[in-house]
Amino acid sequence: MPKLLPIITSHQGSGGRSALTCRFRCGDACFNEVPNTSDNEYVVDVIAGALSRRSMMRAAAVVTVAAAAGSAVIAGPGASEAAAATPDGIKGGKGGKDKGARGLRFAPVAPNTTDAVTVPTGYEQNVVIRWGEPILRGAPAFDADQQTAKAQAGQFGYNNDFLSLLPLRGEHGEHGRQVLVANHEYTDEILMFKGYDPENPTREQVEIAWAAHGLSVVVVEGERKGGGLRAVSRHHLNRRLTATSRFRLAGPVAGSPLVRTKADPRGTTVLGTLNNCSGGTTPWGTTLHGEENFNQYFANAAKVTDPTAAARLKRYGVAGEASERKWERFDDRFDLAKEPNEANRFGWVVELDPYDPDSTPRKRTALGRFKHEAAQPRLTHDGRPVVYMGDDEKFDYFYKFVSSKRVAKGRSRAAHEHNLTLLDEGTLYVAKLTGDSPASEIDGKGTLPEDGEFDGGGKWIPLATAGPGGKAVSHVEGMTAEEVYVFTRLAGDKVGATKMDRPEDIEPSPHTGKVYVALTNNSDRGKPGKPGVDEANPRNLNKHGQVLELTERRNRADATTFAWSLFLVAGDPNDPSTYFAGFPKDRVSPISCPDNVAFDPHGNLWISTDGNQLGSHDGLFGVATRGDRRGELKQFLTMPKGAETCGPLVQERRVVVAVQHPGEVDGASVEKPASAWPDGPGRIVRPSVVSVWRKDGRDIGV
Repeated sequence: MPKLLPIITSHQGSGGRSALTCRFRCGDACFNEVPNTSDNEYVVDVIAGALSRRSMMRAAAVVTVAAAAGSAVIAGPGASEAAAATPDGIKGGKGGKDKGARGLRFAPVAPNTTDAVTVPTGYEQNVVIRWGEPILRGAPAFDADQQTAKAQAGQFGYNNDFLSLLPLRGEHGEHGRQVLVANHEYTDEILMFKGYDPENPTREQVEIAWAAHGLSVVVVEGERKGGGLRAVSRHHLNRRLTATSRFRLAGPVAGSPLVRTKADPRGTTVLGTLNNCSGGTTPWGTTLHGEENFNQYFANAAKVTDPTAAARLKRYGVAGEASERKWERFDDRFDLAKEPNEANRFGWVVELDPYDPDSTPRKRTALGRFKHEAAQPRLTHDGRPVVYMGDDEKFDYFYKFVSSKRVAKGRSRAAHEHNLTLLDEGTLYVAKLTGDSPASEIDGKGTLPEDGEFDGGGKWIPLATAGPGGKAVSHVEGMTAEEVYVFTRLAGDKVGATKMDRPEDIEPSPHTGKVYVALTNNSDRGKPGKPGVDEANPRNLNKHGQVLELTERRNRADATTFAWSLFLVAGDPNDPSTYFAGFPKDRVSPISCPDNVAFDPHGNLWISTDGNQLGSHDGLFGVATRGDRRGELKQFLTMPKGAETCGPLVQERRVVVAVQHPGEVDGASVEKPASAWPDGPGRIVRPSVVSVWRKDGRDIGV
């Protein structure tokens, strides 16, 4: 038997998010009962069986697993003091020379709690667009005291999340115009309206919130001086889609009895899109938007008496009577006692054509229904799109969809119309991870061998295949194809998918094809009745999260098997449980709670965080994925007080981020703001999009 190392455990709270964020963003999902009660294998059990002796010498730091929480995370200084320190070998904030990986050659920002977007020395920033800025013709200037639903419907929405920048034909260079598409995940009425009474919202407040949800399309252009971006208001491509806009159900569920309502007896047209989190950009010029925590918007699930319907609602976290926002008082479709199928019309991936302001966005039902964090495609060797997706819930699954149709090339109308059907036909899969090493290495006492690295294999289990004309075939015993698509979580339960620690953004590298899965955290790991730390579990009461690196067999996107390894185990580098792909831990920045991910032109992975547990604000980090600098992780920016980093885009000469829910701190309100960002004291706090560039005009990080 190899030498065994003890595992440290400690108490953990709900995370770095404020209670206000939990309340309005996801309906207190962290505090509710985990909806997945299946007996499927947990990822920690898989990792337990996947200890590879041959690779542990370079990863010994991983297996001394700590439940990194509270003072147990840091030895020596207190949490806030340690978070403000800069790792040895990295010069933060003073412009010291650091020959890092190409694309990451900047002096990293030290973790901090400054109420600002803090960027490296030698970089500048500007606010591209704020909540409430007019983008449509006729929309008035923002006035927080005189806001109306009509005004908001023509203005940039609230709580920007996913961002996409697409080229505008005929525009070139860094000063050229581009099309910015933004998700607006949720509203926080306490920070939007003076004197807001959560028990008695007014119709006007509710209708403003409906108009502040959804998507924004706005043309932006580079500033002539510097590298900033600015919005082009009232451009003919600018568009707002809200909680009352028309969306089309497309694919195998369109017309199903499971999605029919009194207002839509044909089951083909949905009003609105809700809780759009991250998304993706397709090779054919459209954008994808994941509907995530839709469950919180629906009331009176407790009044649903049919046991099958009640069980399905429970599996999706739809529970209770009155909803937080009380929308059911103003529209019956949010009352499940009156419209039991309305919730089935949310939780999809939405596809938008940003170049056609008159087009109707489609909800792609062949991609399954769950809490979609994101949807990022790549192409197979023969040109068929494959979309990777995570279900952002504790102990839930990650998926992929493989289209049966090839992308049509060219700019003809026929090619465009063909490409708008690519995500309606193909096979939906769910991931099952497997391990390679014998369980005999486990001593049953919660300790890990000293000579193993977390890695293993896995397979994609088919759930359903959609064909032409909306016809589909189920691969799950006891479920029809329509049931698989509408209740995808239940299908994953049945086929034995592997339970994960909140799979969020999942993106394939455009350089290597490797797929990176951000697993943000799981505060229930190791609690009574839940699996605890063992030789396979990277962390008990997992508060910092990790990033999984997945390699499809033969690097083919349509493969049905894959290999995986832990690329990054987040937390303070001084914590022995952390791991940075083998890179020296005294030369990396601390990171906690990876959420959205993106790639830069050099193939580095950029990670935004949500709910930092290290005593500092959330931020954006770049990490090398290959070469002798693999695992070198450096912090590029930090957020204002209460804010989360979203929607990162890293272009050659510009980084763009969404600053979501600034000032969302417990006890904050319009009257008592917790942040003065972005416009200074005395002004209402406004979620915004920020652009960052080098002062000397050169490429980012070179």
